[in-house]
Amino acid sequence: MTLPATARIISHLMTERNQELVTPEGMEKLQQELSHLTEVRRKEIADRIRQAREFGDISENSEYDDAKTEQGLLERRISELQRRVRNVRVVDLSEAVSDDSVDLGTRVTLRVVGKKEERTFQIVGANESDPPSGKLSHASPVGRAVLKRRVGEKVTVATPRGSTEYEIVNVEVAS
Repeated sequence: MTLPATARIISHLMTERNQELVTPEGMEKLQQELSHLTEVRRKEIADRIRQAREFGDISENSEYDDAKTEQGLLERRISELQRRVRNVRVVDLSEAVSDDSVDLGTRVTLRVVGKKEERTFQIVGANESDPPSGKLSHASPVGRAVLKRRVGEKVTVATPRGSTEYEIVNVEVAS
């Protein structure tokens, strides 16, 4: 049985089922958030709990209950970030356009066939995606369609409003 082209393209990117692909910038953001939560937010919430205890009986203390709830949410987020950092694979941008094709960490300029309007996107990991900021997930319909394609190639992407055909105008390593 032959895999569809999109499955072959994505499968080479995923070496393990639980591994998350990120750009170096994405990894830095994960580490910054984790650092902020563990070094700053934990202390702030511990101070809130300490202050709430000073108000007296904690069994009827809404300040204490709120602070403990916030602490639980914070610890859950820290746990999630730690898991993600452990399972992340940072994409080597120096290899990104070794064959001049679209890959994670590249910036690709697309033009809708028949129109002059162009849009440029950086192809990023799924959790880094932010289309309004020009960051497009490799797992999105457009991201999947352009992976491993080269300048001049055309791709058709099925969208809720119908199919759109794009031409790849430029591919470069994202800075």
